[in-house]
Amino acid sequence: QLQLVESGGGLVQPGESLRLSCAASGRSLDNYGMGWFRQAPGREREAVSCVSRGGPAVYYTKSEKGRFTISRDSAKNTVYLQMNSLKPEDTAIYYCAARLSRICAGSKSVYDNWGQGTQVTVSS
Repeated sequence: QLQLVESGGGLVQPGESLRLSCAASGRSLDNYGMGWFRQAPGREREAVSCVSRGGPAVYYTKSEKGRFTISRDSAKNTVYLQMNSLKPEDTAIYYCAARLSRICAGSKSVYDNWGQGTQVTVSS
């Protein structure tokens, strides 16, 4: 059974960077499309980015494109989300998700496995 564990969240100031990691165990991620989602207080969970097996990556809002980079490392069975120039509006719990398909998607309903989330807080 596939298990996902996120890490790398924390409290940072505006303009700083974080790299989130999603480490998988139990199954190889090679057959999974992977996504990062986030949920801010009082808001629905929304797609941030996803990456299919072999790429390319997709970014779901103009705000993330250019600031966030998703990547995957098959050898480490891990997916990353590099977040630069962070803004207060990026504050949320960030979740990684796996879909048993080589193609990723932006809809949370198609993902079969979720991590527990990691808190990102951007504040001065």
